[in-house]
Amino acid sequence: MESINPATEEVLAEYNVMDDIEIDDIVAKAAEAQEQWRKESFDYRAGKLKNAAHVLERNKDKFGELMAREMGKPLPQGISESEKCAWVCRYYAENAEEFLQNELIESDAQKSYITHNPLGTVLAIMPWNFPFWQLFRFGAPALMAGNAAVLKHAPNVTGCALAIEELLHEAGIPEDLFRTVVADVEQTQELIKHPGIAAVTLTGSTRAGRAVASTAGNQLKKSVLELGGSDPYVVLADANIEKAAETCVTSRLINSGQSCIAAKRFIVVEDVYDAFLDSVKDRMSLKQMGDPFDSSTDIGPMARMDLREKLHGQVQESIEKGAECILGGEIPDRKGAYYPATVLTNISEGMPAYHEELFGPVASVIKVKDEEEAIRVANDTNFGLGAAIFSEDVDHAEEIAANELEAGCCFVNDFVKSDPRLPFGGIKESGFGRELSHVGIKEFVNIKTVYRA
Repeated sequence: MESINPATEEVLAEYNVMDDIEIDDIVAKAAEAQEQWRKESFDYRAGKLKNAAHVLERNKDKFGELMAREMGKPLPQGISESEKCAWVCRYYAENAEEFLQNELIESDAQKSYITHNPLGTVLAIMPWNFPFWQLFRFGAPALMAGNAAVLKHAPNVTGCALAIEELLHEAGIPEDLFRTVVADVEQTQELIKHPGIAAVTLTGSTRAGRAVASTAGNQLKKSVLELGGSDPYVVLADANIEKAAETCVTSRLINSGQSCIAAKRFIVVEDVYDAFLDSVKDRMSLKQMGDPFDSSTDIGPMARMDLREKLHGQVQESIEKGAECILGGEIPDRKGAYYPATVLTNISEGMPAYHEELFGPVASVIKVKDEEEAIRVANDTNFGLGAAIFSEDVDHAEEIAANELEAGCCFVNDFVKSDPRLPFGGIKESGFGRELSHVGIKEFVNIKTVYRA
């Protein structure tokens, strides 16, 4: 496997795929380590997670640089990602015991209650776009709950995967309790079936989610899937247009547009469409594309050349079917997997820009007649991860977010973001299960009824 700098096309490193015997040994040792880890106190585990937070913060510049080299993330965003990982470690270190305390339930028993026991070893299949955060979003609660973890990361960020393993071991997490495997797709499918794996979590594409869910389901193993999104951002007639445009553009370009919860479709009522479009175009045109190590860069390269080609194909097909490209839309004449800030209008059903997830710095701006049509178009998607709505009537907007938008995370007058304190996940083809908050830590535990007569 190769790690390639998407800005320079330089091969950074090559990694040998582990053989089946080595992977089997890792899983076996993880099970042994987990038997001891589950017996440790919450205070003991919390101390290790707090140590990990310190390591993340102390090395945030180094980790940010690693992300910039391996997948093109602008350096300040990589540094912030490390800081956010430290936050989630501390959050679960401080709250896991409360979240997993026994819950007394009144019944006809002398005593009955619910307890939460770890499942065992959880396989984490993680993507390249947030190579540290995606792992810690799962790993911090899973480890605090008493589980072991085996990480199968995306091949192009293998360096990040090994760095995560090293930092956790430096923090005092037992070496066999958390391990990275360098495996191919076929080995990963077999790993899900391994009797030493109790459950699996995947963040990735819907296609990958179907494959993982099928294999895990066949083995009757618990799975949590956080998949793609085509997040609608609804702009109503009474919205603060400049604030809405700024928020939408910020969301669309986070991580150079490579985020499952980035704003994808801007759905705007016709009364304010022209003003909103002008503001979005102006803001998108000012964003600087360039070297992820340059502090002035807003948009780095896409993570791989094939991902850029796919995105450009979606843009071109949308244009062929009647969309209008009013900004960007052309592959730049330079080395690297770069793609410019792009704005598409005149979007209609049947176009990739309407139905598919465009995973890059491309905004689809859709004009609708009124609020009713805006809600219908927002929900007219196979995805259901995030959604946002903009209106000065915040009570009305909140009612729409709470009861009418079909997504797992709905925000009012702000862009969708993950927060350790709030549940995160989707519906429909965006997956199932939840991460983060008190809900997420209970995904990989046995919620056990205890009854004493």
